[in-house]
Amino acid sequence: GALLVSERIDREELCGALSPCSLSFEIVVENPLELYSGAVEIQDINDNDPVFPSSQARLEISESVAAGARFPLESAQDPDVGINSLQTYQLSANPHFALDVQTRVDGSKYAELVLEKELDREEQRELHLVLTALDGGSPPRSAHVQIHIDVVDANDNAPVFNQSTYKASVRENTPSGTLVARISAYDLDDGPNGDIVYSFSSHTPAKVRELFALDSATGELRVKGQLDYEEMKLYEIYLQAKDKGVVPGVAHCKVLVEVVDVNDNAPEVTVTSVYSPVPEDAAPGTVVALLSVTDLDSHDNGLILVQVSDVNDNAPKSSQDSYDVYVLENNMPGIPILNVSATDPDLGRNAHLSYTLLRGDSTVGHLFSINRENGTLYLLTSLDHEDQVEFSMVVQVQDGGSPPLATNISVSVFVTDLNDNAPTVLYPHPNTTATYTDVVAPGTPAGHMVTKVVAVDMDAGYNAWISYTLLQATDPSLFSVGLHSGEIFTARQLREDDAPQHTLVILLKDHGEPVLSASATVSISVAEIVKEVLTDLTDLAPANDPRRHVTFYLILAVILVSAAFFITMLSVGIFKCYKWRQSKELFNSSRSTLYRTPGPFHHIDAVRGGFTPPNFYHQVYLTTDSRQSDLLSKKPFTSSPLGSRQNTMRNGEPGLYHQIVGTASRLPTSAE
Repeated sequence: GALLVSERIDREELCGALSPCSLSFEIVVENPLELYSGAVEIQDINDNDPVFPSSQARLEISESVAAGARFPLESAQDPDVGINSLQTYQLSANPHFALDVQTRVDGSKYAELVLEKELDREEQRELHLVLTALDGGSPPRSAHVQIHIDVVDANDNAPVFNQSTYKASVRENTPSGTLVARISAYDLDDGPNGDIVYSFSSHTPAKVRELFALDSATGELRVKGQLDYEEMKLYEIYLQAKDKGVVPGVAHCKVLVEVVDVNDNAPEVTVTSVYSPVPEDAAPGTVVALLSVTDLDSHDNGLILVQVSDVNDNAPKSSQDSYDVYVLENNMPGIPILNVSATDPDLGRNAHLSYTLLRGDSTVGHLFSINRENGTLYLLTSLDHEDQVEFSMVVQVQDGGSPPLATNISVSVFVTDLNDNAPTVLYPHPNTTATYTDVVAPGTPAGHMVTKVVAVDMDAGYNAWISYTLLQATDPSLFSVGLHSGEIFTARQLREDDAPQHTLVILLKDHGEPVLSASATVSISVAEIVKEVLTDLTDLAPANDPRRHVTFYLILAVILVSAAFFITMLSVGIFKCYKWRQSKELFNSSRSTLYRTPGPFHHIDAVRGGFTPPNFYHQVYLTTDSRQSDLLSKKPFTSSPLGSRQNTMRNGEPGLYHQIVGTASRLPTSAE
């Protein structure tokens, strides 16, 4: 089971600049069958020196260049990675230049000369510097390059790029010659000093020069080689623009080129057969082969897609199990009042939902309708709160699966009230030809209730609250009306000089919006006796009124009922006296003997009423103080009352016998 190195490993040859560098392998173990995947990471050692493209570099710098000007230097290359790769640069000591080490996006380092003190050609025509590149090994490895700087006369204006950084993206399979970006710079000088030539900066890697080409006249950057996303995802390209002056001015810019992945790698399937041939009696689930799939593409281009077919295993779901809907009465027919929403996580027809209104009560089907496709509930007719306040129904949501799954949702529709009914006067009745007159005697004190206006409002709640106000009266100072009760009271004591007849007009208003009202007319007579009023009413009533004898019939009925009640009470009194006399005689006779044979037996009321057979009753004999005596029960069946008494005496205990032969003064009372 040991994994051995079969030949010398060179990390730079295997992986180049990629880090980490790993080699994948698979191990199959049989009996039992198991598959293990592994990887060997090749760790880097510092076995390579940094290398400059050339051993010498030459720069021409005008003496007019101001302090702070930057000059890119050629970069050294180190095939090692990580800490062993190129880490920094060092510059020999000098009075004019400093070294600024920058880091690219990919982590590589490059150096720029920064002018700290202006040059003077008359003082020094040329400078010699040494640039040293160091890696991070222990001990570090290094490389050196000689930098020769010529100080020349000034070119007044250097080229200027319209932007310092350009960004572009290109697909990895883009053919050679495709335009990537166009850089542009300008120079304010005239003649050759204003002519611009574009080129790669001196520290541009050779790999970039192989993949991209730059037009020196137009500044167009085009694809030259074959781009591969799997090899490099982003290129950082440094370009420069020089004029054609004796001492050329230089400007620098950076172009970031992003390589876009395309699906140019087919999945690689590796099949390892470990069980072949397969016996015909092999059980289901027996492993036949192992497969591993890899794809060098990235993101979605590197997935292996397995389609999962849908099964109708999810019933429709609603955000709530029930809905309460409030609708104003007197609505417009055909308006939508609710949208029942449901979802189904299945796909296709399994997720297609249909809505059906299940009948609640018998009126639901005539009043409501639901859109089968979107679940919108419509009200087909106008509703009346006074007719019905609430409607209950069930909406069934069903998917299109086979078999279909469904969910029921309860819907309650409440009809809210509008103030569409005015108060209705019940007393005095407004639609009759008869005149109802209430009577009050002269001298009646203030605060006496004379009569009451009775009204009802078919609306509900606040819309049904009725207030009563006195709108018109023969004498406004004589009567008042309760604001909420409708009761009419005397406002002051009646005097003899008050008018004998009074007509009151009562205004009834509800509390709805808008306010609806009605009125009632009340007639009140001031009379000493009822006879006078009746005489006046008789004169006022029509001659052919069919109810003119009602009073006489009512009085006659009261007299007959009173007489019947008196006779009934007298009969009950006589019967009570008779029973009392009987009980008194029985008590007197019981004192003359200790025991006498009971007379004819009287059944209890239940037997006498015919509700219980005679053989089921019990005879009871009590002493004078029956509350403290024991009871004797008769046997279930006897042939005669006398025999039953004898059997009872024989079966009774001696103690009970002495109690029986005692006086029976309380017998009538117990019998009662």
